[in-house]
Amino acid sequence: MAAAGFAAYRLTNVGGPGSVCGGAATADQVHELLGSGRIGEDRGGYSATADSAGNSCTATVSSGLFETSRNTVRFTVVRNSEDGPGKLAASDARLFSGGSIGSVTPGAAWAVLPEGCEKGVRAEVRTGRPDHDETRARMAVAFANRVAEARGCGGQALAAPKELSAKGAERDPDWANLCGLPGFAPARNPAARWRMPQQVTTATVPIWSCRIGGDPQYDSRVQEFAITTEPRTTALTRKEGASESDLGRAQWVADGTLVTTCQGKDVFFTVTGGIAPGLERPFLFPDQKGLVRQFLTAGGRAIGCEPIL
Repeated sequence: MAAAGFAAYRLTNVGGPGSVCGGAATADQVHELLGSGRIGEDRGGYSATADSAGNSCTATVSSGLFETSRNTVRFTVVRNSEDGPGKLAASDARLFSGGSIGSVTPGAAWAVLPEGCEKGVRAEVRTGRPDHDETRARMAVAFANRVAEARGCGGQALAAPKELSAKGAERDPDWANLCGLPGFAPARNPAARWRMPQQVTTATVPIWSCRIGGDPQYDSRVQEFAITTEPRTTALTRKEGASESDLGRAQWVADGTLVTTCQGKDVFFTVTGGIAPGLERPFLFPDQKGLVRQFLTAGGRAIGCEPIL
């Protein structure tokens, strides 16, 4: 009996918590993602109602009779107030469909809080397990609902995504229709001769994204473009009275990000990267002004926006 009790304690969650991190996820959801075992948590200073940096809680599943294996998932509430929404863009993202807004990448799944909550606040789920995309997406949406409940905002709970878009495949760019945008053909540096694969999301809501080159974490020459079609992803807004005559109806609101109005709502265009290391100047597309203007024109046309320039 003692051995059976020891095994039950080590290999199951008998007597353990039914949920973690103040209801961020149920024990069943954690087990679905991380596997069976005993659940523990490290809440630190986590609060579902706080927007402070590093506001997170970690749940751990421990399993094994003698050699313990541990898998973790971290829940974080993030408020995007100063960075442009393009910071959330990822060309390898699988985007949500349906009433919920968010995406899944190998590193993270995130969901924006329901309509009626503060704009720019999202619930983020991170784990070292890069698969289980649908499970992580459902967990992020459930977490967003729990945060909204704790804050007393949002009139209707978010539904789990109906499906996720397919991950964009890497391929060689069509330099006459870059990123799949008809007519987007910025003049590039003839010295840029290394292979530059292109990866583009297969959906546009909430954030269409395109990457030219390798991994932006390791190569500053990588050029990235993003179009944010859902304004709830950010707290940034248009600046009253500001104007940029050479960019038509668009205006800069954050580093690399412009905003304009398309079909009655704010849409954000982001252009980042493409800098030669050590030189701090554009490398892949030297004419950055021309690049931005072309992107506004081609990108705006692709999403059905009224003429921007």
